[in-house]
Amino acid sequence: MEEDCCATQLIYGDGQFNSSGLDRFVKEVKLAECGLSYAVVAIMGPQSSGKSTLLNHLFHTKFREMDAYSGRSQTTKGIWIAKCVGIEPCTIAMDLEGTDGRERGEDDTTFEKQSALFALAVSDIVLINMWCHDIGREQAANKPLLKTVFQVMMRLFSPRKTTLLFVIRDKTKTPFEYLEPVLREDIQKIWDGVPKPQAHKSTPFSDFFSVEVVALSSYEEKEEKFKEEVAQLRQRFFHSISPGGLAGDRRGVVPATGFSFSAQQIWKVIKENKDLDLPAHKVMVATVRCEEIANQKFNQLVFDEDWFALEEAVQKGPVQGFGKRLSSILGTYLSEYDMEAVYFDEGVRNSKRQLLESKALDFVYPAYTTMLGHLRSKALEDFKVRLEQSLNKGGEFASSVRTSTQSSMLEFDKGCADAAIQQADWDASRVREKLKRDIDAHASSVRSAKLSELNINYEKQLSASLTGPVEALLETGGKDTWTSIRKLLNRETEVAVSKFSAAVAGFELDKDTSTKMTQNLRDYARNVVEKKAREEAANIMIHMKDRFSTVFNYDSDSMPRVWTGKDDIRSITKDARSASLKLLSVMAAIRLEEKPDNIEKLLFSSLMDGTVTVSSSQDGRIAASTDPLASSTWEEVSSKDTLITPVQCKSLWRQFKAETEYSVTQAISAQEAHKRSNNWLPPPWAIMAMIVLGFNEFMLLLKNPLYLMVLFVVFLISKALWVQMDIAGEFQHGTLSGILSISSRFLPTVMDLLRKLAEEAQGNPAPEAPRRPVSVASQSHRNETPPPNTISSSIPESSVSSNFSSLDGDVEYSSPPLRQRRPTNVQEVEPL
Repeated sequence: MEEDCCATQLIYGDGQFNSSGLDRFVKEVKLAECGLSYAVVAIMGPQSSGKSTLLNHLFHTKFREMDAYSGRSQTTKGIWIAKCVGIEPCTIAMDLEGTDGRERGEDDTTFEKQSALFALAVSDIVLINMWCHDIGREQAANKPLLKTVFQVMMRLFSPRKTTLLFVIRDKTKTPFEYLEPVLREDIQKIWDGVPKPQAHKSTPFSDFFSVEVVALSSYEEKEEKFKEEVAQLRQRFFHSISPGGLAGDRRGVVPATGFSFSAQQIWKVIKENKDLDLPAHKVMVATVRCEEIANQKFNQLVFDEDWFALEEAVQKGPVQGFGKRLSSILGTYLSEYDMEAVYFDEGVRNSKRQLLESKALDFVYPAYTTMLGHLRSKALEDFKVRLEQSLNKGGEFASSVRTSTQSSMLEFDKGCADAAIQQADWDASRVREKLKRDIDAHASSVRSAKLSELNINYEKQLSASLTGPVEALLETGGKDTWTSIRKLLNRETEVAVSKFSAAVAGFELDKDTSTKMTQNLRDYARNVVEKKAREEAANIMIHMKDRFSTVFNYDSDSMPRVWTGKDDIRSITKDARSASLKLLSVMAAIRLEEKPDNIEKLLFSSLMDGTVTVSSSQDGRIAASTDPLASSTWEEVSSKDTLITPVQCKSLWRQFKAETEYSVTQAISAQEAHKRSNNWLPPPWAIMAMIVLGFNEFMLLLKNPLYLMVLFVVFLISKALWVQMDIAGEFQHGTLSGILSISSRFLPTVMDLLRKLAEEAQGNPAPEAPRRPVSVASQSHRNETPPPNTISSSIPESSVSSNFSSLDGDVEYSSPPLRQRRPTNVQEVEPL
């Protein structure tokens, strides 16, 4: 919960002491529990000098502050007290009514002296707030007030060692070490010139007071700097009553339980002392009359028609000759004041003239700032137009910015000189700095846009020059694929970087920025290659099957293979799978660094030379412990460069073999069918047996030619029946089906053949009956492509085994959940 400062008015403006309010305050802040461990801090100084503001920032109190937009007037009336928030030990802040205020008048200084004396008598530390430019002055530096207070204090109170902390506000360029000695000298002179009672004739100033001096920056112009310095000053009030602190050598401390009674008694003594009611040595008539004249001239300025016209014009836009016109208006009323107040007291006359001039300048200052705002906006727009025109003409960016900036700033400076007035030395540096910041911000924005556009263009060029070639190289999957990709990447990157560096030279970038941008371009090129590699790796199964199909189904001349008996399917299958595995090894990892790896060797030794099947759970555990592919990383490749892990390679290979088994099986079937269709002769042993066993019959035929004629006629008739009935085609469906088909057609075919012979013998050939077409079933059986095994394709990838073998003349397809067996007479094929 945030601590409350409990601000309370201690003494009213009419001098009445608020005893009940003080008692409530003491209870709320629990002051009675502090014993001697507490401190009182007061502040005094001219009216509207920022005393309450300083206390609020210094002690986090909530004293009422002056509203600068409502005019300069009295804010604090009487004396207020509050607890300092967050300060240890318990510290009470006392805010006094400002001195030299117009509300009380020139002669009514009694309360000022009373409150000042009360503060010195009650407080351990008194902050004396004063402007830096008032150092060395008489009235503004509170010298008469201090002189009177010192004199009465020595007579009324015993020494208690109060610390006087002079706070110099709005410090200027004058070094602090020059200001502090002047203050200390002035204080010592005041002390030496004060009439002292007999008891303190030889008492030094140090018995009553300790002097400290600090300087603070302007709160309005350098607010952040002011807050930093106040924060540093705040640290000095922590443990202020400890030895070495601001009030470390105080004496005669009143216990906290008696603070309320002691404060009331001190105020009572001060109020009853008549010596403090000293008349001010001013000319009352001069004061009143000069103030009336000043107010009159100011009111005339407010309603001046020329001023109205100038103010209305400057609201719409920049006004030529603004400074001369405004200086003339102000000079008129200041001259009239001088003429009417010439016979009054010079000091009062000059003081009121300064107030009139300050008030008038404050009144017209908003119009001046508006004029500067127009000048700044116009200069900024001109800069934007000049820069755009220069860039459109092909000018370099940095030189265009410099030229446009110089022109715009020169134009702004001329406008400021025209807007300046004689009566004030207003500084336009802050507006000029803001214009410079706006110009720099716009230039930076345009530069960023141009650089971004250049970067995007070169990235597009790199993407276009790398994507297609990299894809083609990866699809090739050769031995030097990644070497070619590295050369391509380096070549295209260096070309792009060289052109990019030449393009950004006109921006005059610093070395770090230029290096960073070129490195980003290099990184982008590398990312293009890596991204394309990852895309191709995601489609590795498609690429592997395409590579297998190309090598398996086409020969070295790119001609489709016809599976005759001369083709070595086993060797072709091995070559096709080796090519696919080579492609897998190429896409397994990104190799943009010239580092050797054993991925290809490991894959071939594990997948081509070894086996990837797992027969049982126990064997699986044993295989996993010795399987080099049972890992999620490659030894020579980092994880960020890994596209396909060893485990994924193993799984992909299983799936690949399972999906390509059908092509191999189909080729074997086609080859066997071709052998059967061309192998119509009996085996050689049968021919030899026929020659040996039929020798006698053969010799009989040679000795009796009539038998040859009969055999020749039988051959012709048999050949005619063979062709007419398409016996070879019928037996392709099987022996039993062929016999049944021939037996059902034999007699009709023989009758048809005899009828044709009879008709030809009579010389009247009948029209040829339409020949029976080759059996559709037979033809479709010879050309039909066996459909893929839908059962096998539905088996999970992890359970598919791509091993096939030829055992006892049968081709066997095996997988853990399914075993299919097709009896055919094929040659033995080893597992590939």
